[in-house]
Amino acid sequence: MSMPTEPDPVPEPAAARPAPVTLDDYRTAAQALVDPAAWGYIEGGSGAETTLRESEAAYRRYRLRPRVLVDVSHCDLRTTLLGSPVELPVAIAPMAYHGLVSPEAEPGTVRAAAAAGALTVVSTFSGTPLEEIAEAAAGAPLWMQLYVFRDRATTEALVRRAEAAGYRALVVTVDTPRVPRRARDLRNAFSLPPGMVPANFDDRHASGLQQASQGASVIGAHAARHHDAAFGWDDLAWLRSLTTLPLVLKGVLTGEDAARAAELGVEGIVVSNHGGRQLDGAVPALDALPEVVAAVAGRCEVYVDGGVRRGTDVLTALALGARAVLLGRPVLWGLAVAGSAGARDVLSVLRAELEDAMALSGRPDLASLDAGLLRPCDTPAGPAASLSALPEALHRTPSKESTPR
Repeated sequence: MSMPTEPDPVPEPAAARPAPVTLDDYRTAAQALVDPAAWGYIEGGSGAETTLRESEAAYRRYRLRPRVLVDVSHCDLRTTLLGSPVELPVAIAPMAYHGLVSPEAEPGTVRAAAAAGALTVVSTFSGTPLEEIAEAAAGAPLWMQLYVFRDRATTEALVRRAEAAGYRALVVTVDTPRVPRRARDLRNAFSLPPGMVPANFDDRHASGLQQASQGASVIGAHAARHHDAAFGWDDLAWLRSLTTLPLVLKGVLTGEDAARAAELGVEGIVVSNHGGRQLDGAVPALDALPEVVAAVAGRCEVYVDGGVRRGTDVLTALALGARAVLLGRPVLWGLAVAGSAGARDVLSVLRAELEDAMALSGRPDLASLDAGLLRPCDTPAGPAASLSALPEALHRTPSKESTPR
């Protein structure tokens, strides 16, 4: 007689991965989903990646001095960026090829920003044409990031298209006369996957970006062929002659350059080290922010880019004089994890953390943020920048009635 067989045990369901609740959670989840070579391109920096690491560490070199018994029953995060009203002082930084992490690509990102009431700076090297991105934004504010190319007609054509599509400013990247060695890209022989091209250019500018070569970077080779390394201060007049759109310079790290930009009438400056992807050893953007704010003395708006990972980071940057921060890699992490909804959630997390930080600091609106909120502290990463260089206007007392900053 055959014995009855035991039924196969029913496997227990695998534990569901907890939903991300911080930007670092999104980083961890995204890495498991993105092609390793693409991940290296997105996450990597130049040289020894010293500046990449220190850009985040710089925010840990400040401590907050909260005020109490302030009415924080409502915290107002609204502001304007070159006259465009936004719901929070966080904009999307320009980043190339969002399609590396999600088929929703740049349209998914701008839809997320629109839902959050945030501004997006669209990269020259988007994988979606700038007109289609504008259509997806459905009226939400967009700025166009611009490289200046050796072929000035190419640059002019991009400016004309941005104007026609309704972009509200040009963000001219000024720290990239060449692309340096980025070890992760060299090791991975990074190239664009089949079907992905810089959508704003003809075949002449798209050539070579899908031809991987061991120990070489197609991004660096492309920049060497097309970027205008001779573009200088005098050429800003030429760029200004093309358009009435406001000009913002991205990649300024010194008071000297900031003062000169303000004298030439630029409308905005992004204090940025290109996410640690250009000159390794350059100062963290946050450390450069106080001297830039002091140098422009209110003549143009100042923003900061790089290293923001928490709401308290945003608070620190604003207290040091930035009008807004630009958020880069974390947006792509969210896009990788859940498409446009994930990118939107990244912005929602940062907004919630910022609102918590403002309430617990006794600062109910952006106009009440000043350098008195901060105390520099020394850490193993180095000393924080001195607050003494800041204009007197940034050492103000919180007021009960303040206007959006």
